Amino acid sequence: MADQSKASAKEGTPARRDIAEESPSPQSSLQGGKGAFSRRRLLGTAGAGGLALGAAGGAAGYAVAPAADRSAPLTSLGADTVMFHGKHQPGITTPLQARGHLVAFDLAPGAGRKEAAALLRRWSTTARRLMAGEAAAHDDTDVTRDAGPSSLTVTFGFGHSFFARTGLEKQRPVALDPLPDFSSDHLDRTRSNGDLWVQIGSDDALVAFHALRAVQKDAGGAARVRWQMNGFNRSPGATSRPMTARNLMGQIDGTRNPKPSEPDFGRRVFVPASGDPAWMADGSYAVVRRIRMLLDDWEKLSVVAQENVIGRKKATGAPLSGGSETTAMDLDKTDAAGDLVVPINAHARITRPDQNGGAALLRRPFSFHDGFDPDGVPDAGLLFVCWQADPLRGFVPVQRKLDRGDALSAFIRHEASGLFAVPGGAAPGEYVGQRLLED
Repeated sequence: MADQSKASAKEGTPARRDIAEESPSPQSSLQGGKGAFSRRRLLGTAGAGGLALGAAGGAAGYAVAPAADRSAPLTSLGADTVMFHGKHQPGITTPLQARGHLVAFDLAPGAGRKEAAALLRRWSTTARRLMAGEAAAHDDTDVTRDAGPSSLTVTFGFGHSFFARTGLEKQRPVALDPLPDFSSDHLDRTRSNGDLWVQIGSDDALVAFHALRAVQKDAGGAARVRWQMNGFNRSPGATSRPMTARNLMGQIDGTRNPKPSEPDFGRRVFVPASGDPAWMADGSYAVVRRIRMLLDDWEKLSVVAQENVIGRKKATGAPLSGGSETTAMDLDKTDAAGDLVVPINAHARITRPDQNGGAALLRRPFSFHDGFDPDGVPDAGLLFVCWQADPLRGFVPVQRKLDRGDALSAFIRHEASGLFAVPGGAAPGEYVGQRLLED
């Protein structure tokens, strides 16, 4: 859980969140049919004369619903659209979404390159349609009939084992070599890795589930689910102003993420167009870790003790050396007794890029809660997802340093892990991974 901030927009931004190389068509999220209705025509209709929660402009209160034969605009949250086609896949620089699903698949016995290509073609078609607010091409379940796309993103990646199973070993990137073992690992191998990986995010829970179900159904006989995890973040508009996310420890989490406005952002996060192998041009590598938080132990600490573990103020995210959340941390500052104000083993100190040879990760996690153990201990924590141009220069050196003495390590447990090569975005008429599977 490195100490870094959001990529392109702060959590809770209420404005439209179109993420595209070009602006989407005004009809991208509301596809007109007969009578100017799409299958996702309006929110909250209770029939003529009924009541719908919410009023125009998103104000709280009740308003009389429109007649059934008249269309009404979606709220800004429902209408937000992320484009499927583009230089990079969606779900990497997209602002954090309220709901997320991570799922890994293994190819079925006997399935190879041909079946994988057909599957990625199906998945890409489904993702494009659902992200535009359309129904799935076949057997749509109508779960999201009344909803807009709600910032839906679907992102696809390939695991290390995929290449041997498809006869593409020569195309497997060196950067996809298995992650080393770390002393903090307590990994469940059945919930780690996989041939294929799909990340789904949306600001609406039903929209996210609908996409998950569609992807799983599209897999058909070509692939089977290896593992699946569910996550969440704060909903857009839940705070009075845009803010960096908080995790389940109550800490502001993500202050130092690299930002697209920074000149070296692309170099840190994306494989260059001239990169090797060529099919990974404009792609990225995702490290996925299920990190359980030992909340009972954490919550026994005083706020001051928690702040010393992290190296930042719990309320504001400001470094213990002073200032605001975005103030540069003074690693050399001492108190009256001559002790470092930011402890030597503080998480924020250890994860700083300038303490790790410039290594920086674009963190884009989801929190999770999967119930309680029989003794009442919460099974909760962080679905850690980080993006980088090369994990051997990004995640690995940072995690190795954390292994050697991070104060936070006593309060977390790494329970599952995966590394996936996420190719660049698909151009119109292409499917994700086409340059790998057909060249």
